[in-house]
Amino acid sequence: MKNTPAPIAARTSVRRLTWGDLDPAYLRQLITLAREEDLAGAGLSATVTPGDVTTAALISDSATARADFVARRALTVCGLPLLPLVFEAFGPGCGVTPADGVNDGLAVEKNRVLATVTGPTATLLTAERTALNFLQKLSGIATNTARHVAALGWSPTKLLDTRKTTPGFRMLEKYAVACGGAWNHRLGLFDRVLIKDNHLAAAHATAGERLAASVRQARARFPDLLVECEVDALEQIPPVLAAAANVVLLDNFSPAELVEAVALIGRRAATEASGSVTLATLPELGRIGLDFISCGALVHQAAWVDIGLDWK
Repeated sequence: MKNTPAPIAARTSVRRLTWGDLDPAYLRQLITLAREEDLAGAGLSATVTPGDVTTAALISDSATARADFVARRALTVCGLPLLPLVFEAFGPGCGVTPADGVNDGLAVEKNRVLATVTGPTATLLTAERTALNFLQKLSGIATNTARHVAALGWSPTKLLDTRKTTPGFRMLEKYAVACGGAWNHRLGLFDRVLIKDNHLAAAHATAGERLAASVRQARARFPDLLVECEVDALEQIPPVLAAAANVVLLDNFSPAELVEAVALIGRRAATEASGSVTLATLPELGRIGLDFISCGALVHQAAWVDIGLDWK
């Protein structure tokens, strides 16, 4: 980019995380914490005697078993590549095989087998809840995202996620958003300058030349990063454009105001709408001509989906 407005670069700046983008060490850290919650009471101040006492009381160490992960409702799949890592964390000897044709991002109907796990019965029983928790949570986000993408329809506007994610789970949750068909906005505070209303308020730069100067200052400080600036009124747009922001974030604008804002900005910067984005409002927003719509609800309003582990 190198300190140019680059509206075209801004319009192609978003991405969809793939499984290969995720750090295996990060994934194993999350799984280890989940395992220790179940087996050792991680998070408690008291000391406990670790172990799965129910399985230890009932199941022989030599027993083996097979079980299927089954969708109890129609859903969009996410988290299958995580399953081998989960079972590996609980003990050796387990194998996970996705069902034919089933992979992350696939929409499946109720009762579809997603994957089969085989191995020591004790390990399967002990790891069952952790495996399902990850799979149900991530598939819930992917399923919720797919509904929002469908509501946007054939619009060229891209639907984005936000940083409103579960602490510690951001990259997995953003991967789930990508599996649902939406796009990933910035991954953290490090990969884009996003000047929000509180930044401007803290810098006493909410309008006029002071607003323009703040955008220029950010562009000068980080010339290789996109600079996006949030506005909540039409009169803030001209100084932001004069300072050559790459993206103008239109926060809580009405549809009529968004139409006016898009016309005012033209092709001088990319446009992003945020605030009060719902399944009901997406169709109208998709017809306005925005480059992006960001929606925190893709993650923070996603309900887990029902997936079972059926013993064979």
